[in-house]
Amino acid sequence: MKNHLMSFAGAAALVFSLSAAVQAEDLTFTLSNNTSAVLERFYSSPVGTENWEEDVFGEQVLNPGESIDITIADGRTVCDYDMRFEFDDDTVTEGQQNLCELGTYTLHE
Repeated sequence: MKNHLMSFAGAAALVFSLSAAVQAEDLTFTLSNNTSAVLERFYSSPVGTENWEEDVFGEQVLNPGESIDITIADGRTVCDYDMRFEFDDDTVTEGQQNLCELGTYTLHE
């Protein structure tokens, strides 16, 4: 009897983890820099989060006229994100976007 209970508990945990994995989606979109400045840092955080999360770019930059595919794979099941863009000319742009519905996001001056 004890083995059956352990097997049931293991199966229940597996089903729960699989359903959680199905609910969490990677958010993918193309980011285009249609400005005259180099985009040095890009931050995104779910709406309502108090602090910015890590810079999506790391050591990478996005030069004027370039585009890059961005994937946000944070395991969350939310769509609305705050975004912050920091350029080499000290310009900062912030906005909010539904990333589930987004195919392309273009930065303009």
